[in-house]
Amino acid sequence: MSLALFFFVIIVLIAVSGFFSGSETALTAVSRARMHQLEKEGSRAAREVNRLVADKERMIGAILFGNTFLNILISSLTTEVLAAKYGERAIAITAVVMTFVLLVFAEVLPKTLAIARTDRFALNVAWLLRISVGLLAPIVGLVQRLVWALLGLVGVRHTETEPVVEPHQEIRGTVEVHHQAGGVEREHRDMLSGVLDLRELKVGDVMVHRKNMIAIDADLSSQQMFDELLAANHSRVPLFRGASDNIVGILHTKDVMREFVERKGSLDGLNLAKLATPPWFVPDTTTLEEQLAAFRERRSHFALVVDEYGAIQGLITREDIFDEIFGDIPDEHEDAIRGGIRPQADGSYIVEGATPIRELNRELDWNLPDEEATTIAGLVIHEARTIPDARQRFSFYGYKFEILRRQRNQITALRIVPPQKQTVNLS
Repeated sequence: MSLALFFFVIIVLIAVSGFFSGSETALTAVSRARMHQLEKEGSRAAREVNRLVADKERMIGAILFGNTFLNILISSLTTEVLAAKYGERAIAITAVVMTFVLLVFAEVLPKTLAIARTDRFALNVAWLLRISVGLLAPIVGLVQRLVWALLGLVGVRHTETEPVVEPHQEIRGTVEVHHQAGGVEREHRDMLSGVLDLRELKVGDVMVHRKNMIAIDADLSSQQMFDELLAANHSRVPLFRGASDNIVGILHTKDVMREFVERKGSLDGLNLAKLATPPWFVPDTTTLEEQLAAFRERRSHFALVVDEYGAIQGLITREDIFDEIFGDIPDEHEDAIRGGIRPQADGSYIVEGATPIRELNRELDWNLPDEEATTIAGLVIHEARTIPDARQRFSFYGYKFEILRRQRNQITALRIVPPQKQTVNLS
């Protein structure tokens, strides 16, 4: 073989080897979501990419076979050509020279290019790689059967697979990675995470607790009920009779105001309790995803939450679920400081004990755990294993807590000092 022909053959073989190396990197890192979207838009290249990725074991087997064969062939040809001139030293020369050449031009360079232009690289090589996989299919199939036979000797079966990461967790991880890289803003990350959390959160986690519920006694006079309804400033208010947890109906403000207008401002002879609609009770274990679907199906926005014994635990509205997705959006009548979170000049925050942990994490970009407690007061009690007194201080998860006020067995206000790097300016 002439020297010119030798160099030409080696360059071609290195280029093909680089093609296989880059294709492996690109097709294992390609964005499947983008490829599916491009295929829906009519891209034939994206369709080829999806077909290759669908049978990843076969694709990787063909790439590794082609790459290994070419690298061995390149080294063998080089050794043969150099042996005529350098004799036994040709093996050592080949090992040194071809290791550097193959590492740079057949591995690092194409793989770096594939990482820098993953989707574009995958689209450009898909059709050629698919032909290569088809040509090598018989050999790859034989190798796969041999490999699984060997793995079977140590108890690994072809049908056994490791647990696959749930799509929701994969999406959540992707969003978090892009947020840390600066590609996704915190508000967008929180909204996407809120959507994903709908299937995990229960209505009991986000409901308005019964202690904070506003309800009207159904035995009051129409004028008294009307006054309390206006003072409540809600579109729907539960009616109770006898005990406060004996809810007998839901009074809609718009129904009352319609009657009020039609009667020209007179409540004489009007029984407001008869305008109430039957209450709708839902278990506290219902997920937010299920509850949102139920709201849509019943065309209702309001439900009362009960535990397994049927006792009233609180209420939930469609807006409560939306708040979990978009965050709390105060109206013009609410305090601009959301959730009772008041930043202090020293970097600490004074927080109401009933503030949900999820709201703190969302508003301040903290990472306090909410598995064992719903409110920040509940978290402190859980970690302290007691109901602390005012002025007691604790330190959990890198945060410092000081109890400011306690009423009976309830923590009503506390000061929180976050880790320095997590201090957020709400002004």
